[in-house]
Amino acid sequence: MTSVAITEAVRTTECPAARLARSWDRVIVEPTVKTRLINHTLLALSLRRDFAFEATAVHGLITLIGPPGTGKTTLARAVPQQLSVVMSGARTRLVEVKPHGLMSSEHGRSQQLVDELLTDYLPALADDGVPTVVLLDEVESMAVARSEASLNANPVDVHRATDAVLTGMDELAGTTPDMVFIVTSNFVRGLDDAFLSRSDVVIEIALPGAEAIAAIIADVISTLAERYPPLRAIAEAAQLHAIAAECVGIDGRQARKLVAQALARDVETSADPGRLTLAQLRDEAHDLRGRLDADRGQVKRVRAA
Repeated sequence: MTSVAITEAVRTTECPAARLARSWDRVIVEPTVKTRLINHTLLALSLRRDFAFEATAVHGLITLIGPPGTGKTTLARAVPQQLSVVMSGARTRLVEVKPHGLMSSEHGRSQQLVDELLTDYLPALADDGVPTVVLLDEVESMAVARSEASLNANPVDVHRATDAVLTGMDELAGTTPDMVFIVTSNFVRGLDDAFLSRSDVVIEIALPGAEAIAAIIADVISTLAERYPPLRAIAEAAQLHAIAAECVGIDGRQARKLVAQALARDVETSADPGRLTLAQLRDEAHDLRGRLDADRGQVKRVRAA
């Protein structure tokens, strides 16, 4: 019988799924990121069906690293949907696991839950041969760097939980060829070296540059324009690039929120988003630039002290 903690920590979605239909295109990153992600996923599924793990050393493990808000989770969540497209409409599956839900202060409990997840629950779920992508978000909570483990934590439990992850990954690599893990981390130093060495590829997703920020802002405004047609002109305005240039240093999530923040500057646009102007976007970007510079200055002063 599956533990309640596991059923509460796992969400399964059969793909294609309506809720994931636009996720892939919505994440604006360097094109090579998406290409590498899909290619490595397909390669892991192909090689592991036909060749022994000992020959290829392909674990079916892809690690996405980078700052918060850069689209790692959304992109990983969209992979099985995109696989369905690439594989001519084939059925795929997304399994989302919350690693935090498996970590317990009870002695030995974390190891037990991780072991049950990786050796019993997930293999049984993928036993039907449907290509399955397992997303482990913020995996550093599950595969803790043992050399960096906090003395406030039980060091024995930290080692046991991480050992269970490594053992489970090795077992699944040879026995479950239709399953690929995509994990995300905001803090790569917190990941165990042995876990990283098992990754088939580590893909870094950096903060967006000016061009990407402009595309993100345009995407948000284009979406609003479906309801408020006058906004189409703003979404296509060349001035967006200058506005985006002021925002370099923010993450993708902040870039999307910039539009809402600009709308909230005025009671009229708050009530009627269709009245948004380039001037409001420019003013919000300018204010944001000032806040970013102030924050950086404060960090420098703290470090100098």
